[in-house]
Amino acid sequence: MTTEQTQTLLAMVAVLGMFVVLVLPSLIGAARDRRIDRQIREAQGRNEPEAQKSSSRSTVPSTATWYADGRRSKKLVNS
Repeated sequence: MTTEQTQTLLAMVAVLGMFVVLVLPSLIGAARDRRIDRQIREAQGRNEPEAQKSSSRSTVPSTATWYADGRRSKKLVNS
């Protein structure tokens, strides 16, 4: 192996090493995101029956509904 071939090989190894250093964090992040997404889907699948039960409970009106009802009653009183 000549000196020129050795330098070329070292340059290729250096470029490959830099590529790995730059790409590895994004691959690790993508794998982590997929794992988290899978955990979220599994958790939603387990909680689905509970969501159906909660719809049978009586609900408290939202603030917007309460405010609108109050405004309507004031209009009736002022009329």
